[in-house]
Amino acid sequence: MEHLVNHGENPIDGVVLQTLKVIEDERGAVMHMLRADSPLFNRFGEIYFSEVKLGIVKAWKRHRRMTQHFAVPTGRIRFALYDDRNGSPTQGNLSEIELGRPDAYRLLIIPPGVWYGFMGLADRPSVVANCADLPHDPHESENCEPDSALIPYDWNRRG
Repeated sequence: MEHLVNHGENPIDGVVLQTLKVIEDERGAVMHMLRADSPLFNRFGEIYFSEVKLGIVKAWKRHRRMTQHFAVPTGRIRFALYDDRNGSPTQGNLSEIELGRPDAYRLLIIPPGVWYGFMGLADRPSVVANCADLPHDPHESENCEPDSALIPYDWNRRG
């Protein structure tokens, strides 16, 4: 099976990438993430923040039922996604997406069944915000190591 790494449009079925609104002035910024009246909002489960230091990888994870809604309000993060879902039209595809301010403040929605991980790219700790549609349940997800042979991705191949 061919593995595709795409840096622009997303080649993984069900993954959504949307530019988010930032309102800035001399006092600072207001950064939107997700509203209850958005067509991208399903339901509220929990919100959490993950701090990621430069060069640190947090990977791999996939959820059976939970949808992730990620944004990076501080710093810069490279997300890597891998689709090994049976029957998916994009099975076997890889995707890389960078999020962060000022030029890539976006919402990344990852549906259930897609493997994902992320790496800190900024010289200061980055913050990943996640608004999940279900509360955390350790029995609902799977994990594997960043260098797992199950996922054909090398975290060290770029910056």
